[in-house]
Amino acid sequence: MTEAENKDYTKVDLEREDKGSKARQMLGMKGASQAKNIWQIRLQLMKPITWIPLIWGVVCGAASSGGYVWSVEHFLIALACMFMSGPMLTGYTQTINDFYDRDIDAINEPYRPIPSGAITIPQVVTQIIVLLIGGIAIAYGLDVWAGHDFPVLTCLAIGGSFVSYIYSAPPLKLKQNGWLGNYALGSSYIALPWWAGHALFGQLNWTIVVLTLIYSMAGLGIAVVNDFKSVEGDRTLGLKSLPVMFGITTAAWICVIMIDVFQAGMGLYLVSIHKNLYAAILFLLIIPQITFQDMYFLRNPLENDVKYQASAQPFLVLGMLVLGLAIGNS
Repeated sequence: MTEAENKDYTKVDLEREDKGSKARQMLGMKGASQAKNIWQIRLQLMKPITWIPLIWGVVCGAASSGGYVWSVEHFLIALACMFMSGPMLTGYTQTINDFYDRDIDAINEPYRPIPSGAITIPQVVTQIIVLLIGGIAIAYGLDVWAGHDFPVLTCLAIGGSFVSYIYSAPPLKLKQNGWLGNYALGSSYIALPWWAGHALFGQLNWTIVVLTLIYSMAGLGIAVVNDFKSVEGDRTLGLKSLPVMFGITTAAWICVIMIDVFQAGMGLYLVSIHKNLYAAILFLLIIPQITFQDMYFLRNPLENDVKYQASAQPFLVLGMLVLGLAIGNS
């Protein structure tokens, strides 16, 4: 290969790397480049990649309610609930988490907006307030649309925002405790948006509340995956994440066992209410999940965390929808 051809290949590789870095920047993923535009920086703080589970949780809740119908009105209302759960309140959660984690990020991810100095503290505080108030306002508007005597969606928005605050902020800072913090995060991924979607189109009941809180133990497993990228900083600052407490290998096993066992538990629940077809689909979804866990995550969780999430997690979230549809049709 000539020197000119080598230069061409190098240029192509650099362009690909730059595009990938910019994509990670916009999604708020590890390995991102630094943004320069203030709105890109604000978006990076909100970590759009983390909105997806919350948006999906609303879909599952709407499915389990049995009250969602395919109409323009219901579709737009569902979109408003997704916007509240995803960009607004998850954006608030991620921004406030970055605000209180700026010392950790200075070690683990110095390119993040706050430790890099790309955005000022007053700008971050303003973003937190706007997202919080905006999310609660949308929740109230959804309560009005649904005709709720008790503002259940508003209360869920306020309660979830409070959990987000104590998860990140001292003195409680739940994330310092690997079990409690990850369960708080897991229930925020699964239970809270599910309750919102269900309450919007139906009547929230204790069966749904308890079932989704149990299912959130699988969400705890999802939350553990995010801890592997921060092991160095967590250990330095004394945060007791599961990888720090138990070591990389054991924590990886805890993660996959929590996900698979509680996914299977939902399948057994469906069998108990005689939804055998849905249960069979749910059990089948666990097989590729276990396969990818073995291929990627268990072999090298530090290097393959993102690859694992992309390959295995879709089967978990599809299982959530299967459960929601089964309940909605029961």
